[in-house]
Amino acid sequence: MDCVIPRCAGLDVHKATVVACVRIPAASGGRVSEVRTFGTTTADLLVLRDWLEAWQVTDVAMESTGVFWKPIYYLLEDRFHCWLVNAVHLAHVPGRKTDVQDAQWIAQCLECGLLRASFIPPPPIRELRDLTRYRKALIEDRTREANRLHKVLQDAGLRLSNVATDILGVSGRAMLAALVQGTTDPTILADLARGKLRRKLPALRAALTGHFRPHHALLVGHLLAHLDYLDELIADLTREVTTHLAPFAIPLAHLRTIPGIDQRTAEVLLAELGPDMAVFPSAGHAASWAGLCPGQHESAGKRRPVRTRHGNQWLRKTLLQAALGVTRKRDSALAARYYRIRGHRGHKKAAIAVAHALVVTAYHVLARDCDYHELGPDYLDRRTQERVQRRAVHALERLGYRVTLEKVA
Repeated sequence: MDCVIPRCAGLDVHKATVVACVRIPAASGGRVSEVRTFGTTTADLLVLRDWLEAWQVTDVAMESTGVFWKPIYYLLEDRFHCWLVNAVHLAHVPGRKTDVQDAQWIAQCLECGLLRASFIPPPPIRELRDLTRYRKALIEDRTREANRLHKVLQDAGLRLSNVATDILGVSGRAMLAALVQGTTDPTILADLARGKLRRKLPALRAALTGHFRPHHALLVGHLLAHLDYLDELIADLTREVTTHLAPFAIPLAHLRTIPGIDQRTAEVLLAELGPDMAVFPSAGHAASWAGLCPGQHESAGKRRPVRTRHGNQWLRKTLLQAALGVTRKRDSALAARYYRIRGHRGHKKAAIAVAHALVVTAYHVLARDCDYHELGPDYLDRRTQERVQRRAVHALERLGYRVTLEKVA
């Protein structure tokens, strides 16, 4: 039975040009390459698509070059089997370095089965991902503006943050607005406190005594206006994210049952991982894609310590924040894992381990379409009961005791 060899094309993508190479059968046997350069405007990319179809290409591979691959991939994905390839994987197989030879090398590697395709989610998830990533960027901008506000108040000698937990709460906003309008009397400013903060009026008067000058008022006014604008943008994006997530209400509810996963974290998990776990061969592959598993460096039978590999930075940061939230839930197996590892490996490695456990848990929750089942804080001890028992006996024996074990009825 004859083997049908697919017609493969390799694209070397740049900002202004795309070099395309098609590998086709030669009349005398073997393969020959046809190379052509195209622009990156929509009209030029349509010409590229027609050119590939004229050569009856079935598979197209391209490097993940910044964001320049996106319009090309989106235009071709309906007509061809597109491969987005990690540039690091290509570098492992030695090639040459010109644009034409790069395109030829990509096509040849694709034809020989040496490439692995990157995970590209479907359009609805891509839109959701754009929204959640932009929202995350705005939240980080808001944090930076809030930190600038703290610095201005410190420069003015006002120690409001020493007394009020949140200077951007109702009481803090009222005091800042009064400062911008020209009120600098500490007694008047402290009297604007509301709720529990009124119990700290003497401390507030002392904290609000400073040298708040007109240029401080100008800076604080602009910072507050920018913070209000960012709050409005974040609220608008959150409403849009909620609308896009309406078809995924059930997976979202499943993710919310995991300790440390709140509404916003669950939204990011769905936007980055997608609801279909069939794209990852296993939970370990999902953790590796998120950059939450250790790298590998082994030589002569010796394994060297290495950092975690590069992965999806948006998912990684979100999971690390969730891992820190888990540590406050003392009645969960994930919190027990954190405190167990922190004792001998430190905080950072313990947080990475819990983030790894979170992404593995999210994978299984989505793959099985079920809620999270809490295993309890003693889960790890139950798994290693004999080891824990042996360690405890040895510890007592080192202290000079003779231990006899007897099970309780």
